[in-house]
Amino acid sequence: MQVSDRFNINSQLEHLQAKYVGTGHSDVNRFEWAVNIQRDSYASYVGHYPLLAYFAIAENESIGRERYNFMQKMLLPCGLPPEKEDD
Repeated sequence: MQVSDRFNINSQLEHLQAKYVGTGHSDVNRFEWAVNIQRDSYASYVGHYPLLAYFAIAENESIGRERYNFMQKMLLPCGLPPEKEDD
């Protein structure tokens, strides 16, 4: 592998990370990573009707109520962010 190949791969990875928020980057902290995972999961639940119906049956709620609950959970999926430490 040549140096130019390595640079090309790194630049492609940086481009993808800038384009898609959920792919993360080297500076992402644990909280931001967890929030991305939770939001992706809730979006998948809302976007796939059979999965949404499964959750609705399991929780004995209507499908519309489950969709609403998942969308509300997307706002703060992991609670409030931790306070930043000043250096």
